[in-house]
Amino acid sequence: MPVLPPRVLFGAAYYHEYQPYDRLKTDLDLMAEAGFTVIRVGESVWSTWEPENGRFDLDWLQPVLDGAHERGISVVLGTPTYAVPPWLARQYPEIAGERADGRRVGWGARQEVDFTHPAFRFHAERVTRKIVGRYADHPSVIGFQVDNEPGVHLLHNHGVFQRFVDHLRTTYGDVENLNRAWGLVYWSHRLSTWADLWTPEGNAQPQYDVAWRAFQARQTSEFVAWQADIVREYVRPEQFVTTCLHYSHVALDDDELTDHVDVTAGNPYYDMQDALTLPDAEDDEQGWKTRGVWAFYRGADWIFSSRQEPFLVTETNAGNIGGTSDNRPAYDGQWRQAAWAFVARGARMIEYWHWHTLHFGAETYWGGVLPHSGRPGRVYAELARLGAEFATAGATVAGIEPDADIAIVYSAPSKWYMQKYPPLSTSDGSPDGGAYQRIFDAFYRGAFEAGRQVRVIHARKLPATTPDEAARRHPVLVAPALYLADDATVDWLAAYAHAGGHLVVGPRTAYADHEARARQESAPGRLVDAAGVYYDEFSNLSSDLPVRATPQSPIDLPENAVATRWLEGLTVVDADVLVEYEHRHFGRWAAVTTRRHGDGRVTCVGTVPGRELATALARWLAPTPESGWLDLPATVTVTTGASPDGHRVHVVHNWSDEHPEIVAPVELTDLLDGSVVPAGERVSLTARDVRVFTASSARSAHE
Repeated sequence: MPVLPPRVLFGAAYYHEYQPYDRLKTDLDLMAEAGFTVIRVGESVWSTWEPENGRFDLDWLQPVLDGAHERGISVVLGTPTYAVPPWLARQYPEIAGERADGRRVGWGARQEVDFTHPAFRFHAERVTRKIVGRYADHPSVIGFQVDNEPGVHLLHNHGVFQRFVDHLRTTYGDVENLNRAWGLVYWSHRLSTWADLWTPEGNAQPQYDVAWRAFQARQTSEFVAWQADIVREYVRPEQFVTTCLHYSHVALDDDELTDHVDVTAGNPYYDMQDALTLPDAEDDEQGWKTRGVWAFYRGADWIFSSRQEPFLVTETNAGNIGGTSDNRPAYDGQWRQAAWAFVARGARMIEYWHWHTLHFGAETYWGGVLPHSGRPGRVYAELARLGAEFATAGATVAGIEPDADIAIVYSAPSKWYMQKYPPLSTSDGSPDGGAYQRIFDAFYRGAFEAGRQVRVIHARKLPATTPDEAARRHPVLVAPALYLADDATVDWLAAYAHAGGHLVVGPRTAYADHEARARQESAPGRLVDAAGVYYDEFSNLSSDLPVRATPQSPIDLPENAVATRWLEGLTVVDADVLVEYEHRHFGRWAAVTTRRHGDGRVTCVGTVPGRELATALARWLAPTPESGWLDLPATVTVTTGASPDGHRVHVVHNWSDEHPEIVAPVELTDLLDGSVVPAGERVSLTARDVRVFTASSARSAHE
């Protein structure tokens, strides 16, 4: 089994081949002085490895690996298959990826290729075997990264579509089964032969889209698995194989893909400066990078969720990130804050992209650890401090199992469906392709702002754990926007509540089956008896609706709490109403209900909760946070977890320039300076401060 070093790996991607002059010794010496313990190399330069078809140059990396090894710096070696050389594009133009309209993805960027094409596979395998065969035995190499951020495009090439047809034939057997499963009687889409299946560019049949998106993600997973298996023919038992993921890519299911690697590796980028400050903005719009402290944590928890185990950060912010018009380097202390937050949520490696800011190319202004001058500056100084802290902390913080007060179910198929058929609309009434993430994020952000920690669990993995075991490990399970769910998954949710768990059913959950067919019963499908409520009507909301707690409600709801975007007409059969709408029409229905079910409980939330409502819900769902820390200032977060050495780890952040004080719930030892803080003593925090504490007990702080 692969074995990671017993400390947090710390370093950067390093491209000696990009440097306009030779400074290898200088760079490696600076890395060693900053406490760097790992670099990532080689993944972006196929045309350097193989300048012409069949002519290889493998020697150029040797001095880099030798120099790293001499300084005790480990290496993650990447395969270059995501960056196709011009000679390959010229000699095999048919390998270009194709878009939905039939146009080829233009050359000149990266990942332009149909990675399923046999010609591409031949050359990708050959260069991979050459590189890995040459360097797998080098003592500096601890692992391999295959490809880079896969799943960028939905591929519409002829061969890809034909494999999709073959996949459907294997899955459904004959066209009549597909006609019934997809409801192709609608609009006269019944197939008489497999040759009748239309290509996806003009499709308006939801069931087709669900299958197409899942198939596309499976192609990405299969490609990574294929390349990982090639690499494993060469690796030593202790070396790992992974790929780095950018989680917003369209042809990616991180849950399935990471079944084929040894450890999850992700590339979380985030806005800095005021976007990494608490209290934060009212509405943080999310994109390819996160914005807001709460979204930063959601990104880390998402990476952990892929395999439900500690992970590697293969890329994250060094200097400015983005293009020439987006230059916002971190405030003092923010690199340290971000790194320790990643580690607190399970990161075993922090690698920056990248070491030296490039002097040419599309990412000339994507800042590295060193600026264009190559001279160490503010970024280097801050990271050198981090390197020293990770050395001091040692194995205690390598592979933290983060705590969770609330688990939230994530569904990639539901997200894909809602990108094209969203329940929510934008302010101008047009479909909101980000609807799934908005619903999911409303519950995640509420938990974060209540000071509760979250575990993200993929819907596919739910039945892998018995309902009894899940109820014990995760006493609260929120299922928001789980629109696509087969009967077995929905029944598992009901069984989880019956076994003693608190199931929270969010908007649109269980409305459709796994084929996106609306269930032939009142919603939430198959959960009505357990929930004690049903609905047949639902409505978009043009503006926020005020809500209020009922007299018997245990939820401490502030006066400005609102329902947003969406409303399900929850009709009570046998449940308690906790929150109701203040509206002459919508007031007939409940906003939040709850009901005992077996040894547990089912709570239904019929709207997208605004921040205040979501926060109040989280406080009610998990009254005592796992961390044991209470009454924290609005600028402070505390993340806790179990260290591999049996300690409890408490990572305290002050996300502001203020100087707040907090009260230690138990006796704590500062891991970085050795000082002891007795239980009940006040802890003073400086601006943008991070404190890392341990407690002797492996039990939760409040137990």
